[in-house]
Amino acid sequence: MRESLPEDEVAARIEAALYSAGRPLTVDELVRASGTNSKEKTLRVVNDLVKKTKTVFKAIEVVQLEDGSYVFQLKPAYTPLIRRFARHPLVPAAALKTLTYIAYEQPVTSKRLVQIRGSQVYQHVKELEQMQFVEHESLGRLKVYRTTKKFQEYFGITDLDSMKSKLVAETNKENPKQPTSPEKS
Repeated sequence: MRESLPEDEVAARIEAALYSAGRPLTVDELVRASGTNSKEKTLRVVNDLVKKTKTVFKAIEVVQLEDGSYVFQLKPAYTPLIRRFARHPLVPAAALKTLTYIAYEQPVTSKRLVQIRGSQVYQHVKELEQMQFVEHESLGRLKVYRTTKKFQEYFGITDLDSMKSKLVAETNKENPKQPTSPEKS
């Protein structure tokens, strides 16, 4: 890694890492994210970010935790306010299971989806199509579903076959006698 990165770039990399991680990051992780090999430079930039977030932002902050790691978080005073927003994920759990099944089995017919996921699947695919995560092709009265490019980009999937192999391996490792596809919920 290079030591000669401009301080603004180092700060941007650290901000990006803290924001996207969704969890506290150790100093070593921040050094790697910074693009430098300098723990001192990284700590200086992180401490500047801590000060900057205290003065610039009103509801979010970068703080050092007791274990020495750093986290980008909502200030505790705002937690009750945002609770109602945080309870509503982008994809509800039942629709996410349907999306998982479509991704795994694609192309999959509406008839098969109803057999596996139940009649509520119609509402799920409606939501998933609105989010542009799935699309369908009509074959007479039958619809055939598959995931979209937006689905792949959103979930960071570059190769569907590789994703299926990993899903099968992970499922078999966790539940050796269970089916390898999502079931009704």
